[in-house]
Amino acid sequence: MTSAAEDRSKRMIHTAGCLIIGDEVLGGKTVDTNSSHFAKYCFLLGINLKKIEVIGDDEAEIGEATKRMSEKYDFVVTSHDDITYESIAKAFGLPLRLHEGAFQRMKALAKAKPPQKEFSWDTPSPALDAKLRMVKLPIDESRDEKSQTLFVDENLWVPISVVNGNIHILPGIPQLFSQLLNGLKPFLIPRLESPEGKGVYRVLFSTPMPESEVAGFLSKLAAKVEPRGVKVGSYPNWGKSRNSVTLVGKDKEYLESLVLEVEKGIDGIRVEREEDVGEDSDGKELK
Repeated sequence: MTSAAEDRSKRMIHTAGCLIIGDEVLGGKTVDTNSSHFAKYCFLLGINLKKIEVIGDDEAEIGEATKRMSEKYDFVVTSHDDITYESIAKAFGLPLRLHEGAFQRMKALAKAKPPQKEFSWDTPSPALDAKLRMVKLPIDESRDEKSQTLFVDENLWVPISVVNGNIHILPGIPQLFSQLLNGLKPFLIPRLESPEGKGVYRVLFSTPMPESEVAGFLSKLAAKVEPRGVKVGSYPNWGKSRNSVTLVGKDKEYLESLVLEVEKGIDGIRVEREEDVGEDSDGKELK
């Protein structure tokens, strides 16, 4: 596993998978926003997000899903819950080890906050056990520990635990999830197709024509631009008199060259934001 994990940690990143873990999400108690944030993150970096999967707090399912995604995608992100570290460690045959660096950062940052009542870092207690559990991470002892535990934000004690070279375990709390993802970006950019971290571009159009009337033109357009890596989409806007058409691709100059052709073909106009689909350039509703 070691050599394969090393390979995964260094290979170019083309594809990604996202695993959201939590009974609260499946039960409707918690609304998942992390996968949406991750999708936008991948889009902006030019990473092809291939799958988003939501599973419950089940050890076997967590192990199966992470192993499958690790094999299939270059870059995998998962949100951790109560049993995530233990489940992933077991799936990959790794020990859970107290990460001293994370523990010391936790203590240092905690000192800047009001102390918990009757809590001591030096006295065994259920509260201390709970804190220690958060810094017991899956560690492959045959590999460099620094590549498996990434501290990407100096204001947070929470590390990104990296398992099998490409599984990145992040907290499920949305603010921490997004903050750590942003901090991870410098580690990813050298492994992207575009070293500058340039992503995918989207050109958006507004049209008064129903999908059925633009389908023929868009089908021909899609066949024409597909060899250049451009995808064409059309989307109805329920309750509005206008619909959306999009072009998505990495070649910005080529996308721009298609604008006039598309505007003519759909009897529409280019707009900058989805909210503008039903408005003209003066902010008035398009009729």
